[in-house]
Amino acid sequence: MPVAASAIYFLNLRGDVLINRLYRDDVGGNMVDAFRMHIMQTKELGTCPVRQIGGCSFFYMRISNVYIVIVVSSNANVACAFKFVVEAVALFKSYFGGAFDEDAIRNNFVLIYELLDEIMDFGYPQNLSPEILKLYITQEGVRSPFSSKPTDKPVPNATLQVTGAVGWRREGLAYKKNEVFLDIVESVNLLMSSKGSVLRCDVTGKILMKCFLSGMPDLKLGLNDKIGLEKESEIKSRPTKSGKTIELDDVTFHQCVNLTRFNSEKTVSFVPPDGEFELMKYRITEGVNLPFRVLPTIKELGRTRMEVNVKVKSVFGAKMFALGVVVKIPVPKQTAKTSLQVTSGRAKYNASMDCLMWKKFPGQTESTLSAEVELISTIAEKKSWTRPPIQMEFQVPMFTASGLRVRFLKVWEKSGYNTVEWVRYITKAGSYEIRC
Repeated sequence: MPVAASAIYFLNLRGDVLINRLYRDDVGGNMVDAFRMHIMQTKELGTCPVRQIGGCSFFYMRISNVYIVIVVSSNANVACAFKFVVEAVALFKSYFGGAFDEDAIRNNFVLIYELLDEIMDFGYPQNLSPEILKLYITQEGVRSPFSSKPTDKPVPNATLQVTGAVGWRREGLAYKKNEVFLDIVESVNLLMSSKGSVLRCDVTGKILMKCFLSGMPDLKLGLNDKIGLEKESEIKSRPTKSGKTIELDDVTFHQCVNLTRFNSEKTVSFVPPDGEFELMKYRITEGVNLPFRVLPTIKELGRTRMEVNVKVKSVFGAKMFALGVVVKIPVPKQTAKTSLQVTSGRAKYNASMDCLMWKKFPGQTESTLSAEVELISTIAEKKSWTRPPIQMEFQVPMFTASGLRVRFLKVWEKSGYNTVEWVRYITKAGSYEIRC
């Protein structure tokens, strides 16, 4: 496994070292001089955050008026290094009351050294959770007079939190009503030709959860994922009646998910954090259900007139409806006047955006916009109009473009209390474009 850091330096804008820590002996203590000479003094700070000088690599990031520089001489995980910097700054801010600048560093030298020894060991990142570190590094930082008030400390049970598998959740939580809210939020990205053929299409989604559960519950989430259902049928030794199945791509999980069980059983099992968090993200490229079909026809009648006809059809269920639907139909900049007719909804010409805006839409319906556009004839404007794509904005509750569905959400807790589960779906427009 590549290391993340051999040394870390905190510099001010003049290049003075505020504080530093050497984690390995493969770099010298004067490596910061090379950073000043070859990067800071040559005004190349804004070009690339990764530079190689001699046999060492420098990863640097500016936070407020402080440069954080990581130095390595061997193969290093760059993404891990920058992730370490971001989470370390968040940790320092939690101790300093939300401030991280040169003054905060000068006022908290001892605390920073103690934290640097805990969050990295021999170049490998360790636990950076503020909730856990505050259980055994109890020293309070010197706060700015403008910083927020310190929050209440969690229940002190450092041994369990640090060595256990549930460092993201503390013990002793209790609620009168145990509830779980699960939201599946998807964004549809589409590029369609003027003739209605799909050129590019995918769905990016995330599962958001809000848990108000007592004790230390164990949750299991079942989706209509093809691989998961096939694995379940193998374990049960009988075919499963699942209906439509989908294939998830590029899946990433919250740290609470048991990856060992997911790899073996293809089930999402986890002990959830308290409150709101993002359980997983995914992408789907096959079998996407488009919520809207758009068929545009634009005719340029000479240099002073245009005819625009746009047919929009909602292909989701008749009992559903879309909110905040906007169809942005581009027109040339030299547009002088428009005459609009729509079969439903409202339409207007927005001169500042050089487009026609149109709001609607219930499911399983079809509407048409017809417009006559008068243009100003100019001698200078000899170039033909490039026709930017039509863009759509919308939100469709209780609809998923991927077809993803929650089959079950089970909650186990040793006290055996009853829970209430709420599941909600919503599909939004990402980059939803139709060429005209």
